[in-house]
Amino acid sequence: MARKTILTAAVTGNLMMPDISPHLPVTPEQIARQALDAAAAGAAIVHLHVRDPKTAKGSMRMDLYEELVARIRAENTDVLLNLTTGEGGRFVPSDDDPQVAAAGSTLCGPEKRIAHVEALKPDICTLDFNTMWSGQASVINSPRNLEIMAARIYSAGVKPEIEIFDSGDLHMVKDFVARGIIKTPLMVQMVLGVRFGAVANPATMAYLVSQLPEGTQWAAFGIGRAAFPMLAQAWLLGGHVRIGMEDTAYIRKGEHCASNADLVTKAARMIDDLGGTLATPDDARGILGLTT
Repeated sequence: MARKTILTAAVTGNLMMPDISPHLPVTPEQIARQALDAAAAGAAIVHLHVRDPKTAKGSMRMDLYEELVARIRAENTDVLLNLTTGEGGRFVPSDDDPQVAAAGSTLCGPEKRIAHVEALKPDICTLDFNTMWSGQASVINSPRNLEIMAARIYSAGVKPEIEIFDSGDLHMVKDFVARGIIKTPLMVQMVLGVRFGAVANPATMAYLVSQLPEGTQWAAFGIGRAAFPMLAQAWLLGGHVRIGMEDTAYIRKGEHCASNADLVTKAARMIDDLGGTLATPDDARGILGLTT
């Protein structure tokens, strides 16, 4: 039986803004609608952030997550929900005193970062292993905080999707596995093309794949113009795929995508043209070892 490919739709993220992507969903209603449409177009998993409806910036508000999840589940109980825990990890040092947080800092304790996961118990949540420079902020995911988050994610009965942004992140993941903090088989998402992270090219992806623990279910994606090339590359290397307005504003060069469903439809067509088959949500549960 031919392998099936899980397609994740990354619906909105926290860095893409409406001035870059004019059709970006911002409110829980908009995000839910685009998630549902992406699922109808072939996404087995929808990866979800919430945003402040007034500012469009990333948010950690529980009421926004509650509304978003409720809206999706009211219409679709099959698609797998993957909630981010990436919010709360950014530190912007002040110019006058780099020990003091400047505007834009969101760094907070690990318990706050996974509170919505413990409350809502999605199928999956992300667990980011990167500590790196991102724009004007330093993203900080300390080993201590990751240990706390991992323990509480497992206690909530949720599958962690391990996100790595460079080879050092993967070395830390393997250390966590060796110490029994992260359970195998892993679910790993490789992020390529973020400035100062892993370069979005076939050689980099192939190297990271070669270093994964045996039995890992993995996916990879590229940012911006690398989104569709890296999607094809991930499939060719035997991985799963991701696309969405968190990662790219364009359906093709010079043309804004109108929705996440448009991106998913193109991705599904590419997988079909390459000879692949998309996984249904039930297929994805089986592949990832999730109970129904």
